[in-house]
Amino acid sequence: MKFGIIKERKNPPDRRVVFSPDELVQLKEKFPQANIKVESSDIRVFPDEAYAKLGFEVSQDLTDCDVLIGVKEVPVEHLIPNKKYFFFSHTIKKQPHNQKLLVACLEKNIQLIDHETIVNAANNRLIGFGRYAGIVGAYNAFRAFGIKYDLFNLPKAETLADKEALVERLRRPMLPPVKIVLTGHGKVGMGAKEILDAMKIKQVTPEDFLTKTYTQPVYTQIDVLDYNRRKDGQILNNSDFYNNPQDYVSDFERFTKVSDIYIAGHFYGNGAPVILTREMLNAPDNKIKVVADVSCDVDGPVACTLRASTIADPIYGYYPREHKEVHYDHPGAIVVMAVDNLPCELPKDASEGFGEMFLQHVIPAFYNDDADGILERATICKDGKLTKRFHYLQDYVDGK
Repeated sequence: MKFGIIKERKNPPDRRVVFSPDELVQLKEKFPQANIKVESSDIRVFPDEAYAKLGFEVSQDLTDCDVLIGVKEVPVEHLIPNKKYFFFSHTIKKQPHNQKLLVACLEKNIQLIDHETIVNAANNRLIGFGRYAGIVGAYNAFRAFGIKYDLFNLPKAETLADKEALVERLRRPMLPPVKIVLTGHGKVGMGAKEILDAMKIKQVTPEDFLTKTYTQPVYTQIDVLDYNRRKDGQILNNSDFYNNPQDYVSDFERFTKVSDIYIAGHFYGNGAPVILTREMLNAPDNKIKVVADVSCDVDGPVACTLRASTIADPIYGYYPREHKEVHYDHPGAIVVMAVDNLPCELPKDASEGFGEMFLQHVIPAFYNDDADGILERATICKDGKLTKRFHYLQDYVDGK
């Protein structure tokens, strides 16, 4: 089996990679029979020389590789027929801009495995960049707060070396006694929590958060039943919410009345109610000043996320009275941070974390005859056809 580490070609440039040079050494130690080739790249966070120095072949030709591994979508013109590919295809939700990419994979007889579809038997995702999205998203929330109120000026995360450097910068400013509400307990939410805890911000229960006044910054991390309620008034469990989201409405307004900063790190499923509505944002008792929408679902559960922002220009203003974008300096503006590729700001840490998961969960499947069904479950298309698990994409492929 010959693995190829491909160059990222999507714009804006992405410096991440699935495996760092040291992690490729670990791969070889665990699976000596594996052959590995690295495509030359002038943007990757680890330079070509770092791979070559450890004995890995660096080349511009990967046509002799069996499995090609990247991060972001591969431009159609660069797809090599009859190969296995790993990358984030952004097709499983029928995203219109990538329909041609999936069609090309079918036409070129490519076995496409999306990082997002790599799950265990219980359908839990095994790998991803969510932790680092949460880490950078939380940092950016405080950066936006400092800019809005001219309290402090944190450097952009992309200019700092790693998570530790982010934390070191965040410990310098003196925060007023703000209240921060964090939604989500997955990788994104827990990544954001890492930053809040590293800053030594006190965590309090949702009940205390809603009812008590503090002389120091505090945060609360809430789950789906804290910010949603059943329409019929029953109090059941999380499973009921996930199975019957149509039976729920948002109960987040009680948090908007006391929160200064909202960090959105939740997973938003189809049919789930809007969390932060236009009405809540425009209410006279709304206190939220900064929304860091790490999950970044445009036209989704956070009404002020009008568009994704960029690393170059990460924040904009939302004017609730007219539901429109304004400059963040506008006196009536809520500041929105909705960068949709946050892990790119910490490419080294994010790459190393991703590679660790990929080596643990995916590479063994190539050498144990896919005993746990990892590759089978994750394959979107193979032999020119959609697999059974992803047959729901057929109308998308057909352009319907």
